[in-house]
Amino acid sequence: MKTILVVDDIKSELDMMANYLIQAGYNIVMANSGEDAIAKISQNKPDVVVTDWMMPKMGGLDICRQLKKDPETVNIPVIACTAKDRDVDRMWAKKQGVNGYVTKPCTQDDLVNAVRQVLL
Repeated sequence: MKTILVVDDIKSELDMMANYLIQAGYNIVMANSGEDAIAKISQNKPDVVVTDWMMPKMGGLDICRQLKKDPETVNIPVIACTAKDRDVDRMWAKKQGVNGYVTKPCTQDDLVNAVRQVLL
């Protein structure tokens, strides 16, 4: 069973994304901040990270950049789940190493399909 780390500073968003992925058959680890996510990634390397983009102190793109710099985590796919939906936002995320992109509010299909896509 694949493990997905879900990161969001808003509990209702975190719970919703986690539930979507649990229903799809994934094992879930949750983090409520970028710092918490980095600690959990070092403890238990997930198969995918789904992260909010805008969080205090360390946002999703910061998490992504840190993962992509580390040889031990460079291959962990990162999916940005964000309200930012302009083409320039998607382009910037891709330049930072983001592998998938889902716009909030997301549906279960949107999120699960994004995870499946990066796991191919």
